[in-house]
Amino acid sequence: MAKDRIFKRKIYEQLLKWKQTSKGSSALLVQGARRIGKSTIVEAFARKEYESYILIDFTKCPREVRDLFNDVSDLNYIFLRLQLIYNVRLVERKSLIIFDEVQFQPFARQAIKSLVGDRRYDYIETGSLISIRKNTEHILIPSEEERINMYPMDYEEFRWALGDTATIPLLRSVWENPQALKEAHRKMMRDFRLYMLVGGMPQAVDTYLDTNNFEAVDRSKRLILDLYDEDFGKIDPSGKAARIFAAIPAQLNSNASRYQISSVISGASAEDYVELISEMEKSMTVNISHHCDDPNVGLGANEDLRQYKMFTGDTGLFVTLAFKDKAFTENVIYERLLSDKLSANLGYLYENIVAQMLTASGNKLFYHSWSTESGKHNYEIDFLLSRGTKITPVEVKSSTYKTHVSLDHFCEKYSSRITNDRYLVFSKDYANEGPVKYLPAYMAYFL
Repeated sequence: MAKDRIFKRKIYEQLLKWKQTSKGSSALLVQGARRIGKSTIVEAFARKEYESYILIDFTKCPREVRDLFNDVSDLNYIFLRLQLIYNVRLVERKSLIIFDEVQFQPFARQAIKSLVGDRRYDYIETGSLISIRKNTEHILIPSEEERINMYPMDYEEFRWALGDTATIPLLRSVWENPQALKEAHRKMMRDFRLYMLVGGMPQAVDTYLDTNNFEAVDRSKRLILDLYDEDFGKIDPSGKAARIFAAIPAQLNSNASRYQISSVISGASAEDYVELISEMEKSMTVNISHHCDDPNVGLGANEDLRQYKMFTGDTGLFVTLAFKDKAFTENVIYERLLSDKLSANLGYLYENIVAQMLTASGNKLFYHSWSTESGKHNYEIDFLLSRGTKITPVEVKSSTYKTHVSLDHFCEKYSSRITNDRYLVFSKDYANEGPVKYLPAYMAYFL
């Protein structure tokens, strides 16, 4: 790993906006899955935007520091001890205190009410949602706490990490003025597949930049997946959550209209696992797309909590998860995936990356499936997006085929409810034929 490599992240602007608007009246909780770079970006923000800062990592701080927050009746004493222990001088209204991995000291989070009320310093908390939820059952959650979600690096952040600041602005101009990229398309798709394979976890991106070796990247991702297994054990000590997560690639590859929980856990019914699936979704390690029974502008009003599809929060982790039965995923598999020459059906891979991009853009995921009255034909729209007073359907294909029977039937069935836009995301160049817009996968970033 390159020394002091800090990736540019868009959440930095959100941190800056909070600092400028809050002016000490609230603390900020940056929440998300493990290993997405929360601590790194918050400390980089503190270093640049404040005169001084103290970072308290509750996974390894001295017991004395942990115990300071059990009783916050004397803030002067707490601030004095922190300055002495960390050898940092705090300056009123010009210093930041970071509670890193705050889930390991719930009383520090509860203390936010008193600390913010004191108004001397600013406070940012970071934490993994799984542990945060499990460790706050007996404390008072402060109302003075604002929250923002952090996700794996999006495609633009990934290109920035590779030193490329030109690709996304170019693609944005194409999105605003649609046209085929022709000769440039092949390179754009290869670049995008690289993002799909490496993923947006900073640890994996770091390894790729250091080694340019996919086997090394795969090992980095396996370490992260091992951490997720530990986290799922906190949700569900029986191990069922971990099994549900591990089965995501197989479930998506089965082309079923929903996640078949009974095929993963014998005798299980969807109704019995609604709460566990909800906990997994809140952990931000997975993205859940719920079935919308009656597609309309209020998609959430018609969601079926028992019928859903599950995706990994990071597509790079999905690739490793799909081949995790091997001791390590050979370089040749990555090379074939990168060149689009692997014989396996990669439809699930493209669905996962579209789900990831839509989630990072603030979209709640929904899909719709239905059968003809005779039951002879089954149709499905992969993603439904709420746009104004109408909905936009999106179908995803890994192939070069432009067939879109489900899209056509859906638009005919719900013609009064849909926008003028309907999209088919695939691996070929941009095209616009009739009402359907054919988007190369890298353009789904703008949906």
